[in-house]
Amino acid sequence: MIGRKMLVLQDAQIEQGKEIFLEVPYIEEWKHLTVRGAKRHSYLALVATIRLYVRSSNFIKDKYEKILTEIENKRKEHIIKRGKKEVSRFLKTVSDYKRKVREIKHRVAEEEEERNS
Repeated sequence: MIGRKMLVLQDAQIEQGKEIFLEVPYIEEWKHLTVRGAKRHSYLALVATIRLYVRSSNFIKDKYEKILTEIENKRKEHIIKRGKKEVSRFLKTVSDYKRKVREIKHRVAEEEEERNS
């Protein structure tokens, strides 16, 4: 029950301090129902949030793995398509000259050993 002190005007006289009671018979029940409903809604919101978190994390993990395998497959395909890259002509000629110079040095060294022996 709710009680308030009010000024009451009776017979043109003001009486102070008289209490007037407003009766609301189901206020405690309303309070109980409100608290119970708030708890239920907060529980449902918590469960929905946890479900959303778990599902989204699984979805992201699955997509990450798929994308990773796709990238690896594309890389392998690219390497296979590209094949063995041909060495530039300049480097080929330089390596040929080096090989010929080595052969000539080896022959010269053998001839010197024959002369000295």
